Amino acid sequence: MIKKKNSSAIQKRLIPTYIFLIIVSFFSVFPLYWMISAATNVSIDVAQGKLTFGRYALTNFQNLLASDDLFGTLGNSFFYASIQTILCLLICSLAGFGFELYHDAGKDKLFGVLLLAMMVPQVATMIPLFKMISAAHLLNSVWAFILPVISTPFMIMMFRQNSRNFPVEIMEAARIDGLSEFSIFFRMYMPIMKSTYAAAAVITFMNSWNAYLWPKVVMLDNSAQTMPMLIANLAAGYVVDYGKLMMGVLFCSIPTMLIFFILQKQFAEGVTGAVK
Repeated sequence: MIKKKNSSAIQKRLIPTYIFLIIVSFFSVFPLYWMISAATNVSIDVAQGKLTFGRYALTNFQNLLASDDLFGTLGNSFFYASIQTILCLLICSLAGFGFELYHDAGKDKLFGVLLLAMMVPQVATMIPLFKMISAAHLLNSVWAFILPVISTPFMIMMFRQNSRNFPVEIMEAARIDGLSEFSIFFRMYMPIMKSTYAAAAVITFMNSWNAYLWPKVVMLDNSAQTMPMLIANLAAGYVVDYGKLMMGVLFCSIPTMLIFFILQKQFAEGVTGAVK
């Protein structure tokens, strides 16, 4: 009887928490619902605030295909984001591996300098970076897209912090067995730190996929544009077709949502520093 009363009292105390979570969930899910419903309505209905699903999804999709190279742009974004993710993970994990497991006073000072680079706004480096990319004749190429962000202080810091959970005893045993340092990294460090790689992959891919300002500067050819650039072009006219625009936003959002849903467990483990 006492246990039932205690359980009932706990449930009553949790009611405000449940209400708060329901409200937060509503505000989180509603924009997604509105985006999907707007993609199925004509422009006038979207402008008037219609919230129910319509019958014009196919029409909006056909209009989008007719006005823009949707699948070519999706391919560009996926290619740029994939290459950047692979190279960024490789370089930043090597750096984090070295900073933590081979650290000394000099490396700690260098790491402090890297952290200071996080304070520099991207806009401040954009003009010199553009001049360097232009002088190297790399405009409209994947290298123009990825070189400025192929390695970031945040990713290096993330791998360094999570590397503190890496068992050093395994490295000592591997050296006794004759493994080189690179073999230890590729054959032991990478498999053990897979949750960190998953979290870093989600963050890097999303940042690359959603990047707009830098690609807008270096991707001057329409054939090299990315999805955020396509969305911006759809919204730039005097008369905006909101149904077509939201269909484009939907296609832009689906890949990142799928990747996050697939890797959400590993993402949570990697962010909290789990090693498995």
